[in-house]
Amino acid sequence: MPEQCNQAMLALRDSIEIWGGKWKLMILLYLTIKVNEKNYFMEMARGIPGISGKMLSKELKDLEMNQLVKRIVHDTKPVTVEYSITEYGKSFVPIAEQLLKWGLSHRKVVKEK
Repeated sequence: MPEQCNQAMLALRDSIEIWGGKWKLMILLYLTIKVNEKNYFMEMARGIPGISGKMLSKELKDLEMNQLVKRIVHDTKPVTVEYSITEYGKSFVPIAEQLLKWGLSHRKVVKEK
């Protein structure tokens, strides 16, 4: 039993490290909503309220490193960079939807007090 608990704690820590913070989930939601569109960096920066270009760049690199987002560099002048959610990244969408449902419910409970 202690080994199972340890494995569970390690897996949870991995999840928190990947999805921790507010921006990665927002980026994933953005890419999920706009899955059939070309998602260029500047459009994403404008489409995700409050995120800076520096933070968007950092978070996209982390998501790409974890194989959740694909980065495509187009050979144009100036160079354009497009992002899309990977098939593996799509596996998190049902979990994100559950988090969203819980968050909506939680806001309702807290606001009723």
